[in-house]
Amino acid sequence: MSTLTLDRLMALLGQYAAKTGHPVDLLLIGGLAMLAYGHPSRATIDVDGELREGVRPLKEFLGNHGIPANLGQSLSGWSVVAMPPGYRDRATVLLDKSGLTVRLLAPVDFIIAKLRRGTDEDLEDAAWIAARDHVHAQAVRIAAEAALAASLEDTALFLFERTVDRFCRSLDSAAP
Repeated sequence: MSTLTLDRLMALLGQYAAKTGHPVDLLLIGGLAMLAYGHPSRATIDVDGELREGVRPLKEFLGNHGIPANLGQSLSGWSVVAMPPGYRDRATVLLDKSGLTVRLLAPVDFIIAKLRRGTDEDLEDAAWIAARDHVHAQAVRIAAEAALAASLEDTALFLFERTVDRFCRSLDSAAP
């Protein structure tokens, strides 16, 4: 499977919107979001994102073009840990044209999304965004508290709390 580029995704999403007449409003997360944020070497083969409607037909369209897609109507539903309330309102628009809108999470919300999953690659992505956008540990702690407050009680939240604590300690130790 070949590496997916932002240009290829944008072209395919534009084709999909034109062909179906259904607008696409996609909030990118994952490797393509890292590329959109400017990471020089992040590679991916799939699309990860939140799509308000039309998840199944877009997933099928992308699959027919050899692109795996992890799409859902709410990023909060991807984990026991909710996203911080208002994350969609804080997202910025990367592209808005002809029935196609592609958004990116605000940096601190992206970091929380990555810490919710907590793989080594996610932690590397979160650290890169924190350094790039000068996100301080206190901002991450505040966003994590908001995410926890919006989450249903579950023992899995303890792992998230530990992940956030370790991540914030690493940010604090790297601060000048």
